[in-house]
Amino acid sequence: MKRQTFNEINITPLTDIFLVLLIIMMVIAPMLDQQGLNLAIPDYVEKTQNTNDENKILTVTVSADNKYYVDGEEIAENDLFNTIKNKSQTLTDGLMIEAEGDSQHGCVVKLMDTARNAGVKSISLTEI
Repeated sequence: MKRQTFNEINITPLTDIFLVLLIIMMVIAPMLDQQGLNLAIPDYVEKTQNTNDENKILTVTVSADNKYYVDGEEIAENDLFNTIKNKSQTLTDGLMIEAEGDSQHGCVVKLMDTARNAGVKSISLTEI
C-alpha cells in the first residue's frame, strides 16, 4: 500500500502558534517600562518681565554645532561646570538654556546635568 503525499501545507498549527504569541504580546506590552525623560510642560502664559529680573538669570546657549555659549562667549565643555558654578553664585534666579533647533538633545541634557551638579536649583529651557 502506497502512502498518499499531501499537496497542501496544513497551516492550522501555525495559526494557533501565532494567536498564542499575539495574546502573550498583548498581555506583556502594557507591563514594559518605557524609558524616557519625564518633562512637565507648563501652560503658556505671556508675561512682561522687568529687565532687572532678567539680569539675575544665567543664560547658556547651545548652538546648532553643539557648542556652548555663556553670555555670548564660547565656553569649552570642560570649563562649563566651573563657569556655571561661579556665575550662578551671583545670578541666583537660575539658568536659562537656549538651544537652537538643530542642536543635539544629548548636549542639552548634559548641560542640565552639569548645571544640577554645579548647584543650580532652577533650569528653564527655550528654543531659539
